[in-house]
Parts: sequence; C-alpha cells; structure tokens
Amino acid sequence: MPFDVGRIETAIARAAREVGHRDPDLPGGLARSVADALAGEARSGIPGVEEIQDVVEAQLAAAGLDDVAGAYAVYRRHHAELRATKELTGVRDELKLSVAAVTVLGERYLLRDDRGRPVESTGEMMDRVANHVAGAEERFQSGSSAVWAQRFSALLRGLEFLPNSPTLMNAGTELGLLSACFVLPVADSLHSIFTALAQSADIHQAGGGTGYAFTHLRPAGDSVARTGGTASGPLSFLRLFDHAAAVISMGGRRRGASMAVLDVSHPDIYDFVTAKSRSASELNQFNLSVGVTDRFLRAVGRGGGHRLVNPRTGTTVATVPAADLFTAICEAAHRCGDPGLVFLDTINRANPTPALGRIEATNPCGEVPLLPYESCNLGSINLARMVSRGGVDWDRLSAVTELAVRFLDDVIDVSRFPFPEVEAATKATRKVGLGVMGLA
Repeated sequence: MPFDVGRIETAIARAAREVGHRDPDLPGGLARSVADALAGEARSGIPGVEEIQDVVEAQLAAAGLDDVAGAYAVYRRHHAELRATKELTGVRDELKLSVAAVTVLGERYLLRDDRGRPVESTGEMMDRVANHVAGAEERFQSGSSAVWAQRFSALLRGLEFLPNSPTLMNAGTELGLLSACFVLPVADSLHSIFTALAQSADIHQAGGGTGYAFTHLRPAGDSVARTGGTASGPLSFLRLFDHAAAVISMGGRRRGASMAVLDVSHPDIYDFVTAKSRSASELNQFNLSVGVTDRFLRAVGRGGGHRLVNPRTGTTVATVPAADLFTAICEAAHRCGDPGLVFLDTINRANPTPALGRIEATNPCGEVPLLPYESCNLGSINLARMVSRGGVDWDRLSAVTELAVRFLDDVIDVSRFPFPEVEAATKATRKVGLGVMGLA
C-alpha cells in the first residue's frame, strides 16, 4: 500500500495514550522523524511494514520514550497476529478492518468464484461499488463518472461513510438491487396478499428488507362473502410471511428483515401486541409495530375509551379502555422487545408528498417511513472519522455529508428494481436515509 505517515502518527498516538502521554505534538513529531530516517536509508525497494515498525521502535527508544516503545511493541505484535488470522480467512484486507469484519465480508459481501473463494479484496469491493454508483453521473456530463468514482472510492476506503448492505453486495453484479428497504402494499384480498408475498421473496433473496401495513385486512372471524366462510385475520397471514422470509434467508446471504405494522384501532390488535411475547419462536423474521394516533394517545392520557373498528365495514366492533391497551403494549415490549410504536400522525405531518397518500408503514428498522412500493437507500457517516485533535472536524463532516447524499441519490439511478411499480415510486420521490455510526 502507499506509504502514509498518518498511519505511523496514529499508531504512535495510541501507544502514547496507553501509557499516559498526553502531549498532542509528540506523535506528529516522532512520525516525521521516522519518515526522515526511512528517507535517509539506502534500500533497493519500498520499505515494508516490518521495516517501518523497526524504525518506529528505534526512534521511540532514541527519544527516551521506553514506555511508549513497549506499548508500541505490544500494538505491533497484536497487529501481526491480526494479519495472520486474516490470512486464514482467504481475504485480502488493505483497509485494516477487524477480524470479525473481514470474516463477515468474506462470507457475505465480497464477490466469489464458483468454488466460493473471494475474488476481490476489501478495498476492491469499495472500488467496485464506487465505480458502479458513479455511473449515474454520466447523465450530467460525459466523462464525469471517473471523477466521481475516485471521490466515492476515497470516501468508502477511508471508512468515512458506508452504504447499506445490498449496495455493497450487489453493485456491479447481475442482481443489481441496491436499495435496502421497501414497503409493499397488502390489501384485503388473497390476490394482493400473495402478490406481496411473492414480491417480498424476490427482495429478500437479493438482500433487501420489507415493511407492510396489515391494517386493511379484515379481522379474524369476519365474514367472507364469496365463500360463505370466515376470515383468518392478519396474524395468520403475518405468520405466512414470516415463514417465507425464514425459508428465503436459508438460501440467501443474510437473515430476512421485515416490519409489520397494525393500526391501533384494528379489532385484532390485542393478538398482534402479544404475538411474540406468547412464544419465543413466533415471528422471528419480523419487527412488530403498532400504528398509534394522536387521538389514541390523548385517550390514554385522560383515561378515555378507544374504538376498535372493522376495516372492511368501518363499523365499531368494541370500545376498550385506551390505557389498558397501552399497558398491554408496554408489558409485551418489556417481555420481548416488541411491539414498537409508529406515530402515524407525526409521520404524516412530516410527509413530504402528502398528495401521494397517507404513510402507514416504515422500512424494517423504522428509519424511513415509506408509501406503498417506495424504496429507500440507507447509509451512515462514521463519526469516529470526523474527529481531529480531540474535536469535531466540522468542515470534513460537512463535505462527507454532501458527498454521501450525492452517492445515495446516484444509487437510485443505477439500481435495478425488481418490479416496475417500485421503480416508478422510487424515482418519483427519491427517498434516501443518511444516518450516523461511531458516536460511542
């Protein structure tokens, strides 16, 4: 890899902190001394890692910093062990990732040959993604994709920003699905239900996640006029979706991710709320969320009643104490972590496209509320890389934010969408989600 005095400075700084040296100028000064010493030595080729590390230890000892030199030697041994462990995974890693990260990348993200062996390094994966996404820039100016590919690659290789898993997995491949999350409509008909089930299978196979609102399905025991029978209710179909997601994840590259939302006024809401807390094996592929309204929450606060309404007929089938229902939600969440709450009125007050409809569901982890057939691209800025000399580098954070948003927007134009409805909805609203990681 290219010689980088900054890597030397970082290693010295870590060793110095380990033994209590707080002089901010010490790492930089010693790193420059190491670079000068290397430049003054006669050699036939580029210095290797071990040779550079020998010079670092010698410079620390010459400066009378034996304690820092000792800490650096421990650091050096640790990284030698890491390199040896990574070699066992068969992954070439020039990004200095952890063993866990390299292992996961090798198993799920890196391109592999027909024998399952990785055929690209961690850095080459970033280049593949950057080159593919930058192809969207050609629509603005011919030849500009190479410039943006270089910028995107530097951003990714520097671990300042990372996109969602499908982008890393599928960019430049035959699958081509780069969006992370989709919301699929589920209307009150078998055709709609099984269409959503088939579409979700294609999405999960490519590594994407799905969200659904099961609110419009008639409750269990309700009449079915065409057959003269009774409906099985949203929970029965939710179990079907969960089982399908589990089957797909067995043959895919990662576990399925789904979100089920049910409106707090649905007659089957109590069964939905307690579904996971009744059985540890129930609905493991799903997050569950109750869609709550301002009206319901006000009723909870004042001890009022709450109406349960049949979505097929619009008639009230029961009135329950709102506080009792809220208590059931809280107790279930305490026992097993589900359900969560989706604040529907709050979401729709911030809906950027209200003319297109009311938002009823979110992506699997709730970061982005979406209309039916919309998808979103997610990514995170690594805040740990936005720090300089003990403070936030606001200029760098601003530049990375701007570049990351451009990257996510370009993903929309180079992604292959599984169905025309998804492509039309995604390109109409162009929703992206930029978050953060590394705060701790």
